[in-house]
Amino acid sequence: MNSTTMATLLANARYYLGLLVLLALGVLTSPHDADGGNIFLSFSNLSDVLRQVSNIGVIAIGMTLVIIAGGIDLSVGSTMSLGSVLTAMLLTRSGWTNASGFAVSASTAVVFFSVLLLWQVFKPSGGVHGPDRPSARGLRWLLAAIAAILFAVIAAGQLPSKLSLGWVLIVVPLSGCAMGLLNGWIITRGKMQPFIVTLASMVGIMGAARLISGQDTAVHAIYSGTNATRDVESLRALLFDIVPVPALFFLGVALIFGFVLSRTVFGTYLYAIGGNERCARLSGLRVDRHKIATYAISGLLSALVGVLFAAQFRQGKADAGQGWELDAIAAVVIGGTTLAGGAGRISGTIAGVLIFGFLGNILLLNNIDSNTQLFLKGVIIIVAVFLQQTRLPSMPLWRISK
Repeated sequence: MNSTTMATLLANARYYLGLLVLLALGVLTSPHDADGGNIFLSFSNLSDVLRQVSNIGVIAIGMTLVIIAGGIDLSVGSTMSLGSVLTAMLLTRSGWTNASGFAVSASTAVVFFSVLLLWQVFKPSGGVHGPDRPSARGLRWLLAAIAAILFAVIAAGQLPSKLSLGWVLIVVPLSGCAMGLLNGWIITRGKMQPFIVTLASMVGIMGAARLISGQDTAVHAIYSGTNATRDVESLRALLFDIVPVPALFFLGVALIFGFVLSRTVFGTYLYAIGGNERCARLSGLRVDRHKIATYAISGLLSALVGVLFAAQFRQGKADAGQGWELDAIAAVVIGGTTLAGGAGRISGTIAGVLIFGFLGNILLLNNIDSNTQLFLKGVIIIVAVFLQQTRLPSMPLWRISK
């Protein structure tokens, strides 16, 4: 093992050592129950921590992709709120409502553009970057229109009897994907700063959630078996009475996008774009398309968390995700992803999410007030950014063997 490889391992391991130290601190400082058991290590406490971090973890994974590509997404919290409102209303109200009209329209648009994109990737003639013939161009638009119309008709056909949980898990994330596509399109086509665009969309999407909801502070309650089907309870369940279902979503999303970043051309391109966008463009990479894709994924995952949130807390609220964008960014930074872009990994983000989750749990078990918790979180973020500025040269672990 040469010196460069050793330096990379040490740089990457630093973030996981912090998590191990925090876990040891939790064990040592934890109070004990009446039977003398360590509360921190109890299955119920660890399950609660997993449930709490899973939602922000899914959002943080989408944020990781955006930041690696050199962007930022401040709208994830508002998109999550929108997803919770759509979920609650679609599960509890039948027929055409503000929520169903928005969800069906937005998801249909995503289906339409997805077919166009798939055609561009797998088109039968013209080469990968070559122009479409007029007949081929007309055919792809026709296929996209047919797919979108079929999707809209099938989705609308479910509305008279309220949407099932399965359909909610389709149309709500696709609605969030539409918000992300809009963000990415404005940023790339308008040559605007991601911070400004997503800051504006953060406010705009929250306003849309309130308009759809009908009131500024409306809470749409979900009562399984009464105003909604009982299958919504499946998203609140504990697998083997230990692992919460949201944690399975977190694990699944982490595995998928960990593979995407480490083993696919798309992931390699994101690192290249975030590392040096100008060189990526000169190399012939479709930079705008890849950046739009990252925002679309971020929006999709944020809205998915809206579904999980609504099921977990049995409600949808237009401001439920207020401030979540800061927690997601903080978790990504703690995990070693640099805000300058071009470096980062999903495993680091997982470590960052767990660090925040266990830190809050330790402080809570020791009756530390919430203001102190916020102060300590701020200190940790500053320390993490400082370490990034002075860290050893690092690269994703998957590149070491190459």
